[in-house]
Amino acid sequence: MTVTSVSEAAKAVVRRNTEEVQGGGDYELYDELFADDFVDHTPQPGRSPDKAGALELYKVLRAAFPDFHAVIHWQAAEGNLVTTYKTYHGTHEGEFFGIAPTGRAIRFETVDAMRVVDGRITEHWGVANLFSLMEQLGAGPGG
Repeated sequence: MTVTSVSEAAKAVVRRNTEEVQGGGDYELYDELFADDFVDHTPQPGRSPDKAGALELYKVLRAAFPDFHAVIHWQAAEGNLVTTYKTYHGTHEGEFFGIAPTGRAIRFETVDAMRVVDGRITEHWGVANLFSLMEQLGAGPGG
């Protein structure tokens, strides 16, 4: 495979995770897309930095925001490392980190990098604008 084809294949795996797992709740696909030895280098508070911890976060987000989905603005890849800039959207219909459902529409930006080896996500690094999300839910100074 050429570097370009490796990059394009890796981008496709990350896109499927964003659209079908995070956006569609397809947790069987999650198991296929994530390596058993997956490591999250930037886990969210209270989550383990492994495959089980990432799945738990995905489920928490879908429970709080049943229509949770992302718009991918762009992806860039260097070999098997894919960086994605996206905006998540949803409606707050379930408890989220102790905040009762508000019915509010939310959106927040994220930039993350995922390494894909042999068609499976092996590593993740990410930065999400959670301050903005918490403000939208009324839990911050601007909420």
